[in-house]
Amino acid sequence: MKVYQTDEIRNITLLGNAGSGKTTLSEAMLFESGVISRRGDINSKNTVSDFREIEQAQGGSVFSTVLYAEWNNKKINFLDAPGPDDFVGGVISSLYVTDTAVMVVNSQNGVEVGTEIQWRHAARMNKPVMFVVNHLDHEKANFDKTLEELHHSFGKKAILVQYPLSVGSGFNSVIDVLKMKMLKFSADGGKPEVADIPASEKDKAADLQAQLVEIAAESDESLMEKFFENGTLTEGELRQGLESGFRNRGLFPIFCVSAKKNMGVSTFMDFVVNVAPSPDKMPAPKAADGQEIPCDSNAITSLFVFKNTIEPHLGEVLAFKIMSGKVDEGADLINTNRQGKERLAQLFAAAGKNRTKINQMVAGDIGVTVKLKETKVNHTLNAKGSDFIFSSSFNLDPKYRTAIKPLNEGDAEKLGEALGKIREEDPTIIVEYSKELKQIIIHGQGEHHLNTMVKWHLDNYYKIGTEFILPKIPYRETITKLAPASYRHKKQSGGAGQFGEVHLFIEPYVEGKPAPTSFKNEGKEQNISVRETQEFDLAWGGKLIFYNCIVGGVIDSRFLPAILKGIMEKIEEGPLTGSYARDIRVAVYDGKMHPVDSNEISFKLAGLNAFKQAFKAAGPKIMEPIYDVEVLVPGDRMGDVMSDLQTRRAIIQGMQSEHGFEKIIARVPLSEMNKYSTSLSSLTNGRATYTMKFTEYAQVPPDVQDKLLKEYEAQQTEE
Repeated sequence: MKVYQTDEIRNITLLGNAGSGKTTLSEAMLFESGVISRRGDINSKNTVSDFREIEQAQGGSVFSTVLYAEWNNKKINFLDAPGPDDFVGGVISSLYVTDTAVMVVNSQNGVEVGTEIQWRHAARMNKPVMFVVNHLDHEKANFDKTLEELHHSFGKKAILVQYPLSVGSGFNSVIDVLKMKMLKFSADGGKPEVADIPASEKDKAADLQAQLVEIAAESDESLMEKFFENGTLTEGELRQGLESGFRNRGLFPIFCVSAKKNMGVSTFMDFVVNVAPSPDKMPAPKAADGQEIPCDSNAITSLFVFKNTIEPHLGEVLAFKIMSGKVDEGADLINTNRQGKERLAQLFAAAGKNRTKINQMVAGDIGVTVKLKETKVNHTLNAKGSDFIFSSSFNLDPKYRTAIKPLNEGDAEKLGEALGKIREEDPTIIVEYSKELKQIIIHGQGEHHLNTMVKWHLDNYYKIGTEFILPKIPYRETITKLAPASYRHKKQSGGAGQFGEVHLFIEPYVEGKPAPTSFKNEGKEQNISVRETQEFDLAWGGKLIFYNCIVGGVIDSRFLPAILKGIMEKIEEGPLTGSYARDIRVAVYDGKMHPVDSNEISFKLAGLNAFKQAFKAAGPKIMEPIYDVEVLVPGDRMGDVMSDLQTRRAIIQGMQSEHGFEKIIARVPLSEMNKYSTSLSSLTNGRATYTMKFTEYAQVPPDVQDKLLKEYEAQQTEE
């Protein structure tokens, strides 16, 4: 393969709802460009893109796949991204390293919720978008309805470049309003026969071309002036306007294809190489320090690793984009994240698991390499003299959690290693070893996401038996009023005994409240004097304030750290449910010692038990984590979704309409969100999606608190 220069490279991501036909379109592009000699299909499980066992088992993309095509002396790097929202990590990482988003739309279904979601990602990352309306050969295809929905959802900037003469089983011709020609395809697809537009279609085609010319002229002031002067643009001026408008998201071209029959694919690829921007024409990406790094092949070499695939008998295959400079086979680079040296012994252009060896690659190109020592996803490799680090492309909040445990306790270490490798392939999976909950908690984008990426791989690839179990909720405990308590620890068992007595009171922590000077004890006002204050920001949130109010040496100062240690132990395992306690002020004001039997363990236990007694008398409350939840749902399913949320103790914050969908904004307790992704999918036939983000802790209702207390007491009795 020749070394393609930056201006000869086009990087695109194929997006679309599950079932839109991205993988089939990929297959057609590979076939048309000669990368493969025979097209595979999803049902036969022999496509280049969905080559992994899990994808063939499920009949759809789970990972993004790196592919390439050589077309008209240009190189198109294209990434086939997953359709289901559960696997959105592949969408985000693909958009991060490409310059154009190609939205594939199923003409049977029109604009689906997945189309809308992925459009948002492309818009947030400021990527140009073109639409490819697929499945036009299907008997249920409805191009007019699809076009209407595209305009409704994305505005009139979604502009026709082609339209079909007919759809359904007879689909074989499109009118190209850019070239003002009819393109007719044979039964085998491929390059079309170019013919004049039929007389019956000339007026319609002329009107559409006029719309295209006008929107292209709007992208450039000088072109707009020429348009007003001449009433039209020349072919060169039209192309200039299309390039500028497309690059700046001023227009979104619409193409017509049947990927299955390979009709319209070659003209779509023509447009990509002629109009889509090369990497150097796009805004320069920014390193983590905010510095812009131009895509310049003459600059210092810098690579960003955006994808990791673990292949049997080969190990890690790392996909990268050259952000600047050029790289040769055998180059020595520095991993700036780990400060270690790496040698790129081999460079490849990838078409799924098929790889073509390359000697050199330049800025803007995408390739893969193998067998690096320390480099992982989201790492940056630089030539000596450069220290760029590119920001992580994964910043998604998880929206589903489950606990996992091995069926055989002896597999615990193997499970930890396997989860680490799974996370390397999909960084949207977060693995948390929770000391608080005494569980391994896995966070992801949905139940289907974790069943696929974690459970399936553990069962079938790593051969580790596991089960998902209900994750515990990280409750917090706190108090609502002041309460005093005292405890004497006394133990005599022959020889030296144990003795320690502690008097203290606790009260809620309120920011800005002055240190206490007195408190009521059995109805009497008791004055205290604070000798020392210690303030602790607790790792799990909130504060503990510890006041030493001892006078007259009734407790030796050397025992105060032991009292504090006992209190901290009980704060880490709250008296109500064993959850972390928070936002408490503790004042130790009196006590007793024994000249022989007093020691640190005695005062630790006295402090712990005094705190426990006071806590239970101080109006204790259990706090639960509350999440901000946004649900994007079709209007006809809104009532069902609202009703379901209300059964989950949701507080509806508001509703908005967005591009034909309704957005419900609510605050929901985490304990009520278990398996919500599955329930939502069932309620809406997979047409809705949601996001959730932690917002605060709030008191649980009295009936919920009573239930939690009884469950904890029963658990303690069993243990």
